[in-house]
Amino acid sequence: MNRDNYYEAAFEAYLRARGVAVVAVDEARRSYLDDESVKSPDFLVVGPHDARLVVDVKGRRFPGGTAEHPRMVWQNWVEREDVTALERWAVRFGPGFRGVLAFAYHILPCVELPEATPDVFCFRDQVYLMRGVCAGAYRAAMKQRSPRWGTVHVPTAAFRELVKPFTHFLRPAGVESELVERI
Repeated sequence: MNRDNYYEAAFEAYLRARGVAVVAVDEARRSYLDDESVKSPDFLVVGPHDARLVVDVKGRRFPGGTAEHPRMVWQNWVEREDVTALERWAVRFGPGFRGVLAFAYHILPCVELPEATPDVFCFRDQVYLMRGVCAGAYRAAMKQRSPRWGTVHVPTAAFRELVKPFTHFLRPAGVESELVERI
């Protein structure tokens, strides 16, 4: 975890407010896995019902763009290495661990979310919407965004099918929520 990253700080506060066991990983140095350098996750999370997660947080604003030209798109791009590293860490930690990309969307004041929207969290006078996607599902749907920067994304329609409120991931693997909200 990068203590200067307010998206990661908001995500950690969100988990703590829910009584979730969370370990912030020091990202100051890369980690090694099987004698190979690999990107460190941001958090190790154990949910209240024994969900086990390896999490990488991606902070995004909604809407994107500028005040004059807002882009009403839920950005979901990541580095290809983010997906690969999450999957490798989940396998290494063992059965029951899942790699999850957590999208912490900073909701700008010009947006009004419906009152019943799950996983809206206020932190330091800002509003965040916490969403997640399983790393394996993300990999299956991802498309190259920038070869130069090594970034990938999931097309909007597919992302809407995959993304879930983050609390969905706090249940053990295989337990579906009764209410699945989309962005």
